[in-house]
Amino acid sequence: MPVAQLISPQALNERQALPGLVILDCRFALEDPDYGRCSYAEGHIAGAQFADLDRDLSGPVIKGVTGRHPLPDPQTLLERLRSWGVNADSDVVLYDDGPGAYAARAWWLLTWLGKRDGVFILDGGLKAWHGAGFPLSLDAAPTLRGTLMGKPDSHMLLSAEQLQKRLTKPELTLIDARAQPRFRGEVEPIDPVAGHIPGAQCAAFSENLDSSGRFLPAEQLRQRFAEKLAGRSPEELVAYCGSGVTACHNLFALGLAGYPLGRLYAGSWSEWINDPARGIATGD
Repeated sequence: MPVAQLISPQALNERQALPGLVILDCRFALEDPDYGRCSYAEGHIAGAQFADLDRDLSGPVIKGVTGRHPLPDPQTLLERLRSWGVNADSDVVLYDDGPGAYAARAWWLLTWLGKRDGVFILDGGLKAWHGAGFPLSLDAAPTLRGTLMGKPDSHMLLSAEQLQKRLTKPELTLIDARAQPRFRGEVEPIDPVAGHIPGAQCAAFSENLDSSGRFLPAEQLRQRFAEKLAGRSPEELVAYCGSGVTACHNLFALGLAGYPLGRLYAGSWSEWINDPARGIATGD
């Protein structure tokens, strides 16, 4: 079974009443950390639990050390997943407003902990759900207790130190999920330093989607990343972004395209720039 899977609004609507389904609402906004929780309270897909990027899908920020969204403690995350009713054999559907960036972070975390079957991102997110004419609910999610066990897969991660040692290796493909202006260092609305990690290529996560906000067909995604790989092994690919969130979107898209899991530099740009000894590049 492929590690990256999509589900349509129609398929989710048909499966909502089936036992063993867990739905996580991952809506979030960087400019308004309360946006997701408030939006969830105003209406969500029936049965969905709310998974907050800051509180649930990230660990504590240590100023000057970590990036803006460090990975959560694995055992804390497992306990949270169990509190949402996740079992080893659960089908888990993840959604956000539409682009899938925050849903992809949840997907990556589940994959990291070993939950690799039955995890889906709602293609097009809540925008597609609305477009299909399906309703939202104000009802509280059911109180369930799951039994999910797992342990983090260290092979899915690369630290800043490990990445720094690999920057000169010809087999490395390093992709940055931020938009071109941030990658080039022309603008930087969030972090105190502009630019990108030397040797990186811009692979804006938004370009994994079509004009409706759904993921491109697998063959188009495969061609997109083949151009970035340029014949190098996909197993040597490393993805990063501003804080380790939208990079997961690229890793999910790579999975849809049939590539093996690449690695995540979870600290990403917001961690990289904490050490002035680390190189910084601008332009293309």
